[in-house]
Amino acid sequence: MITQTERGQSIVELAISLTVILFLLAGAVEFGIAFFQFIQLRDAAQEGALYGSICPVESKIIDRVRNASNSPVDLSVTSGPEAVGVTVTWYNGTSVNPADQISSADIEAGDGVKVEVTYNHRIFMPFISAFIGSNTIPLRASVTDTILDTNTSKPICQ
Repeated sequence: MITQTERGQSIVELAISLTVILFLLAGAVEFGIAFFQFIQLRDAAQEGALYGSICPVESKIIDRVRNASNSPVDLSVTSGPEAVGVTVTWYNGTSVNPADQISSADIEAGDGVKVEVTYNHRIFMPFISAFIGSNTIPLRASVTDTILDTNTSKPICQ
């Protein structure tokens, strides 16, 4: 026979266990959303790097990245808390060593183009930010590709 005290003990155990399980579930959901956003940023950076390998024009690459997708992150936002940063860097050869950076005027076929996309994922679960000490998780995706052609008069570059 179950006594009144044993029933109360079960409720306390359930409350403690449920709290821990909900914390873990919320963390998994938050991580999943941030990871999904990172995948979108990586895909947009890949799109920009691929486009830059055949049309090495910085403004066109940035436009290509910003138009790659609008969900779950709107890549066209350039200011405010939802801003997405896009950086294009040119490298001598396929190195990504900062010492090998070159200007866009000096690029040749065989050089590298690196496209980096950044976004600050806002944490929507209020207690998670208390654990990590921040309200945002900085996401950064970069892709480097080899420039195949520097002829910008092709129809694709227009």
